[in-house]
Amino acid sequence: MNQARRNKGTDAPTAAGVDTLITRLRDEGVAKGRAEAARIEREAELQAARLKHEAEAEAERVLAEARREAAALKTAGEDALRLAMRDTVLELKAVLTREVNEKVHRLITTELKREEFLQQLILEVARRGREEAGVEPDEPMEVVLPHALVSIEELRRNPLELREGSLSHFVLAVASEVLGDGVRFTVAEDDATGIRIRLQDKHVEIDLTDAKVAELILAHLQPRFRAILEGTVK
Repeated sequence: MNQARRNKGTDAPTAAGVDTLITRLRDEGVAKGRAEAARIEREAELQAARLKHEAEAEAERVLAEARREAAALKTAGEDALRLAMRDTVLELKAVLTREVNEKVHRLITTELKREEFLQQLILEVARRGREEAGVEPDEPMEVVLPHALVSIEELRRNPLELREGSLSHFVLAVASEVLGDGVRFTVAEDDATGIRIRLQDKHVEIDLTDAKVAELILAHLQPRFRAILEGTVK
């Protein structure tokens, strides 16, 4: 009995020690768990903060890149628009200039085909040529006529055989008497309308064909026409 009593007395401190150990281990485990949880939470917070910072930095980079691309596209679009506008204006000016040139050529060609106008032109140019070039009345002068209105055969006919009022009738019946005996009439070999006056001794030719007259008129008109276009078509 005494032995049992002794064993019982010995087991009590042992049980108490075990409880204490268990309690201590439990407390230490709880503390470690809490510390680990706190560490994990801190790391999670740091990771979240880092990810947030990286995300914000990436968002700023993407936004800045998008802004640069948008600015580049805007600049490229504006440049393309300016280039297109410039090309359109140049094309419009070219078209208008071409149309004016064509109309001037048509008007001059039409006018130089009128026999009445050519009669006046022959007289006026021949007179002014003599006066301003200092040509003597008997100095040889050749008037080259357009073959579309006058032929060599007609120049060889008697003026009375020709239709009155025609250029051929005028040349044979009137012009030589008015201009003087030194005037000779020939027919052009090309298709040009208008006339040419040749002062043979002076080796001078006054070209009044449609192409030359149009060239002279356009040379006078084009600077003014360009100025008008520059003022109205920007």
